[in-house]
Amino acid sequence: MIRSSRILPALLFAAGAVALPILVPPPVSAEGEASVSANQIAETYAALLERDYVYPETGKRYAAAIRAGIAAGRYASLTGEALGQAIDKDVNAVSPDGHLRLRTPEGPAAAAAPAPGAAAPVRRPPKVPVEQAGWIAPGIAFIRFNVFPQDEAVTATAAKFMADHADAKAIIFDIRTHNGGGLDQMDVIFPWLFAKPTRLVTMATRASVDARGGSPIDGLASMRVVKGDAGMVAREHWATPNADTRLRDAKVYVLTSGASASAAEHFSLAMKHTGRGTLVGAPTAGANHFGTGEDLGGGYGAFIPVGRTYDPDTGKDWEGDGVQPDIAVAPADALVRVLTDLGVAPAEAKTLSDAHMPSWPMERRKPRGAK
Repeated sequence: MIRSSRILPALLFAAGAVALPILVPPPVSAEGEASVSANQIAETYAALLERDYVYPETGKRYAAAIRAGIAAGRYASLTGEALGQAIDKDVNAVSPDGHLRLRTPEGPAAAAAPAPGAAAPVRRPPKVPVEQAGWIAPGIAFIRFNVFPQDEAVTATAAKFMADHADAKAIIFDIRTHNGGGLDQMDVIFPWLFAKPTRLVTMATRASVDARGGSPIDGLASMRVVKGDAGMVAREHWATPNADTRLRDAKVYVLTSGASASAAEHFSLAMKHTGRGTLVGAPTAGANHFGTGEDLGGGYGAFIPVGRTYDPDTGKDWEGDGVQPDIAVAPADALVRVLTDLGVAPAEAKTLSDAHMPSWPMERRKPRGAK
């Protein structure tokens, strides 16, 4: 769906708390040290932010902060997580962004000691994209998405779930531990849920990026180019109904938490803006911007935000604030609330909720280095 970008695959949305795909190992010199210096990595990052960041003036300020760090010698002796923390701290001091986080390499460089006072990094295995898809109660379908990957098999799974549960009276989408991805799975879900062509959200890409073919949403069938802000190329994301009408009147619930980030927030806003789904849980993570992964050299990488997604009626996005739920409850209680609203007895709803509780955290994560 989305074009590749250097070593890292291009991503429409960063995967939030989940690390981007593992980078190609860094080139190694005879002495066993990565051949790209910390200052070179920092300068490459600064240049990309200055060139491509969604808000040009902020991108320049990010670049200036990183270059000040280079000039002050703050990065030269650092590697791995310590280098990532130092650069992220300087970047977030300018303006926090839910997607800005330097990706550090696996292997020897990652084993370096963290900066003084910083916690050692905890690396967890990749999330399974889809979990516990099926009937949770009579007439009620349930599916948990942890990520929307660029993966044809996962897209096929999402499409099959919708077809297999087309007689549901209600569908529950659990995105409480969903940290990002792209549009592929959304674009096979939405055609089942809408009775007419429906505008979902608007996505605006920095015009200079779009002009050189760097937009990750250019050419997608579900996108329509429209007039937008100066310096941006705006596209609306649309749902086009399929021929099967069985789910047109089904109730739709979306379970959210502070860990629901990026593409999960796009999904949430689409449901909220159109009124097609009811959001139940906590405000989402507040990581709005979309973009692509970039290689910085030496096994380091970064996600560079090149655009923003927003409500087409208000022009507002969710950066920092998150998408607000329609029914605010603790994320751990969200499924119980939905099931009881659908007529499941409270005791049974609690039992089912316990059996479908995510194993990953449901808390909002601050950007690394943010105060």
